[in-house]
Amino acid sequence: MSMASEFKEFALKGNVMDLAVGVIIGGAFGKIIDSMVSDIIMPIVGKIIGNVDFSNMYVALSGQAAGLPLVEAKKLGSVLAYGNFLTITINFLILAFVIFQMVKFMNKMKKAEAAAPAPTPDDIVLLREIRDALKK
Repeated sequence: MSMASEFKEFALKGNVMDLAVGVIIGGAFGKIIDSMVSDIIMPIVGKIIGNVDFSNMYVALSGQAAGLPLVEAKKLGSVLAYGNFLTITINFLILAFVIFQMVKFMNKMKKAEAAAPAPTPDDIVLLREIRDALKK
């Protein structure tokens, strides 16, 4: 079997296509969650804490002046940008929770499908009726 035909066989398998669709949708979903955290959740949390901008929270490691925006502080030397880390951590936790809920829902749906018994075929029902009639 040539390498081209092996690759064609591999690429056209259903699992590969499902994975590709999952990766594309997952990437788009990740951007939605990232925007939700950065643009909605973190500003609300910052407002509740006391008008804190998490994107500019850092510790200067190279003696930068206090109060500089993060971009300017990075230009002047090393910084420990813990605000960005907090934002990304919250982003991850929300994304993980949503995926957990989706998997939980899918597992529940699979159990519901598996729990429904298959209807008894007509010939089996007829044979049971004959058996019960013969017993009488």
